[in-house]
Amino acid sequence: MPVIRVERSAEIATVVLNRPEAMNALSTELCDAIGQTFLDLSRASDVRAVILTGAGRAFSAGVDLKELASGERRVSQLSAQEMIDAVRNFPGPVIGAVNGFAITGGFELALACDFLIASRQARFADTHARVGILPGWGLSQKLPRLIGINRAKELSFTGNYLDAETACAWGLVNRVTEPDALLPTCLALAQDTLSCQPDTLRGYKRLIDDGFAMAYGDALAHEARESAQTMRQITAEDVANRREDVQARGRRQTSQ
Repeated sequence: MPVIRVERSAEIATVVLNRPEAMNALSTELCDAIGQTFLDLSRASDVRAVILTGAGRAFSAGVDLKELASGERRVSQLSAQEMIDAVRNFPGPVIGAVNGFAITGGFELALACDFLIASRQARFADTHARVGILPGWGLSQKLPRLIGINRAKELSFTGNYLDAETACAWGLVNRVTEPDALLPTCLALAQDTLSCQPDTLRGYKRLIDDGFAMAYGDALAHEARESAQTMRQITAEDVANRREDVQARGRRQTSQ
């Protein structure tokens, strides 16, 4: 059985972690497959959005501790950081469809996505401190920025589980769905992103991610520079044509 499945729907790829018997634990093989899959998708001109999810009852239970404890963990083709960077650096939106447990390294993998939609069965936990290791894929920095430093400390210092509804109330996930509605909801959102101007959407993602890593004043200045450069490349005719599309879509959405 392949450790990853990739399913295509038009310009959307759904990447499924496929070790359900091991709760999609991040073995060396799976880490390599995740990294290589996202590198390949980044090079594919016909893929504009990605959904990342897990098979079975887990998104991912984290690093494969059984493999690690056995001493059988081989040298990875890609470093763990390269795997995470491959997910983060996909040029279009990456939607995390958290179907079940997202624990420690699996939690970090989820945080590499642009935003998260969770099934009611989703559960998040950070057990780094209980296992005796420190996070290295961004959790200690991104999680406090998403939910606040005090809540992040509570999760990381206790290792307690966080249910989907609380995760949504805290701002970790965007919305919670019934299990059978999770992938249809993510596909609909991915379709919505495809209706945006492709180059602008890719630039917008870079703008947000670059600014997220800056001090607020530097980020505002960066936005101003990027906006001015973009405006010099847009004609009045472009704006007029796109304005009609935006207004028509608005009328359809507000009339429902």
